Amino acid sequence: MDKALTYSVVERKDPQNPEVHGKYYAQTQARGVAGIRELSQRIQQMCTVTRADVQAVLTALEDVIADSLGNGEIVRLGELCSLRVSLSGDGATTKEEYHTGLISRKRILFHSGKTLSNMLATLKYQKVEQKTKKEEIEPLP
Repeated sequence: MDKALTYSVVERKDPQNPEVHGKYYAQTQARGVAGIRELSQRIQQMCTVTRADVQAVLTALEDVIADSLGNGEIVRLGELCSLRVSLSGDGATTKEEYHTGLISRKRILFHSGKTLSNMLATLKYQKVEQKTKKEEIEPLP
């Protein structure tokens, strides 16, 4: 079977009109989790380095990305994506009055590159039944 993104159809109600029937939408259904170990095994099959070497590089990449973002750098991972830190919060009436206590939210912005944009453009879909709560994949911390 060709690769396909699995989805189920779920009803979404308008929170402002909960008594009205909702509309139905596609919701992706994860097939599993690909962690560093699994990714390392897949990469090993595509090139001449060992799984342990790939795993070591990917683990170091985590640290380098976190350090770079913490230093205010934009991280560009080739044609894959770019990452940067974004801040938001309350404003001050003058520059002098502004202080870091006004920053209420920090987040990492992800921008897909050519590789991921091309993947999205060529996605195929497969409809599946909605997973029950027990079957759901655990979210990352």
